[in-house]
Amino acid sequence: MVTPEQIEGYLRAKLECGHLAIEGDGAHFQAVIVCSAFEGKSRVQRHQMVYGALGDRMREEIHALSMQTYTAPEWHALQT
Repeated sequence: MVTPEQIEGYLRAKLECGHLAIEGDGAHFQAVIVCSAFEGKSRVQRHQMVYGALGDRMREEIHALSMQTYTAPEWHALQT
């Protein structure tokens, strides 16, 4: 069974994340991902980047992944 820490490692290996928080129960996960590579990308494109970083794990290990994706300025605006 995959853990939130493993998913974090998979994502950090492929994306330069300024902030990354993963929670889940082994099958269903929630993620907050802040990445400079999301700049200028639509929400769909951002999600595609995350799915691409996870590769086959999305079909084989991860049943569901709910995610919120932000650029650093978007994340900063939410924190203030």
